[in-house]
Amino acid sequence: MMVSRLLCISNGHGEDAIAVRILTALRSHQPTLDIAALSLVGEGTAFQKHDIPLVAATKTLPSGGFIYMDSRQLARDVAGGLMQLTWTQLKSLKQWAKGDGAVLAVGDIVPAAFAWWSGLPYAIVGTAKSAYYLRNEQGRLADLPWYAGWANSIYLPWERWLMNRDRCRAVVVRDQLTQLELQQLGISPVLAANPMMDGLGATAQGAQLQPHIHHALTIVLLPGSRAPEAYANWQVILSAVESVLRQYAPRQVYCLGAIAPALDLVPFRQALEEAGWQAEGDHVRNHFTYQNGGLILTQMAYSDCLQVAQVAIAMAGTATEQFVGLGKPAFTLPGKGPQFTPTFAKLQTRLLGESVVLVETADQVGAAMESVLADVDRLNSIQHNGIRRLGEPGAAEAIAAFLAQHL
Repeated sequence: MMVSRLLCISNGHGEDAIAVRILTALRSHQPTLDIAALSLVGEGTAFQKHDIPLVAATKTLPSGGFIYMDSRQLARDVAGGLMQLTWTQLKSLKQWAKGDGAVLAVGDIVPAAFAWWSGLPYAIVGTAKSAYYLRNEQGRLADLPWYAGWANSIYLPWERWLMNRDRCRAVVVRDQLTQLELQQLGISPVLAANPMMDGLGATAQGAQLQPHIHHALTIVLLPGSRAPEAYANWQVILSAVESVLRQYAPRQVYCLGAIAPALDLVPFRQALEEAGWQAEGDHVRNHFTYQNGGLILTQMAYSDCLQVAQVAIAMAGTATEQFVGLGKPAFTLPGKGPQFTPTFAKLQTRLLGESVVLVETADQVGAAMESVLADVDRLNSIQHNGIRRLGEPGAAEAIAAFLAQHL
C-alpha cells in the first residue's frame, strides 16, 4: 500500500497539469491519500482547481519558468524575487517533510532536487527530457553539435545520481527510447508513460467546429498560452495562414484558433481585423472570413480543435506535442520568446522528428504544407511517428498504479 501523505512538486504550467492528472488517478487508487502540492513556478491554479492545497505561497516571475532559454530571463527572475521565493519554498518543504510521507517530483532537475532535499522517499516524473533530443531508433542525430550527448544520455550525471538514490523509489520518463537508455545505465524501476496525451478525446462541442464545406482544409492555430508572447506569435501565424490561403486557392481553408482560456481575445480579434479578416456579424464576434478562408476563435474546445484539424500551424510547446501525438503534422515558425525562440523550435523538431516541419518564414508555410499533405507515404509515417514518440492515452492511470506499487 502507498504512503498516507504525498507532496507533489512541479515547476511549470504544463507540469502542473500533468501532475494533476496523475494525482487524480492516485486518488482513485487510494481515496484517503493526503495530497498537497508545491508549485515552484506560477500560481499553482491547476492544483487549487482540484482541491489540492499548496504548502507555500506562489509567485509568477518574469520568465514564466523559461530561465533556461536565456540568461537575461534568469537575471530578471532574480531581480523579481527568485532567491527569496526559493528559500521560502525550501523552508515550506522541510516543514511538510517533518511528518511521514513521500514526494512526487514532476518536471526537470529542480523539483527532483527539491524531492531529494526533503529527506523523504520520492519518485521522479521527467517531463522535460527525451532520448529523442539526441537520437532516434536508427542512431545518433546527424545535426548535433560535437559535445551533445557527452554523458551517454539525455539525463546528465547529476540527474541520474538523483534517480539512483535509495530513496528514489520510481522514475517515469516520456517514451520507451528514454526508458531503455536509463535501464541500460542501471536505473530501475523505470516506466515509460506520458500523461500529455490523456484527456484529449472529442466532446459534444466538436460538431460545432466542423467546417461547413466538406472538402475544406482544416487547420488548428496554436499560438501558445503565455501573454504577451502568444499575441506576437499570433501575428506570425496569421501571415502563415495567408500563405496557405494563396497556395490552396480557390479551395476553402478553415482555421480553428485554439486560444488558452487565460488569454484576452481582444488582441487576437484586433490582429485579425488589421490583417483584413471580417467578423461575421456583430453578434458573432469570434467567426471571421477572409478571401477563401474562414476562422473561428475558441477558448472552450481545445481538445476538439486538435481532433478536428488535419494539420497545425503552431508556436507552442505542449499543444504542438499533443497535436503531433494524434498522428498529424505540425508546421512551426521561430518566434522571439521567451519560450518559442529559434533554439526552442529547433529542439522541438529533434524531439518530435518528422512530425514537425520547421519553416523559416511565414510566406513559405503554404508551399511546405501542400508538399507534405500531398505525400500519402509521408503522412502515414508521420502518423506512426507521433504515436510512438508521445504514447497512447491512459498514461496517468498507468503512472498511478506504478507509484502505488513502488512508493
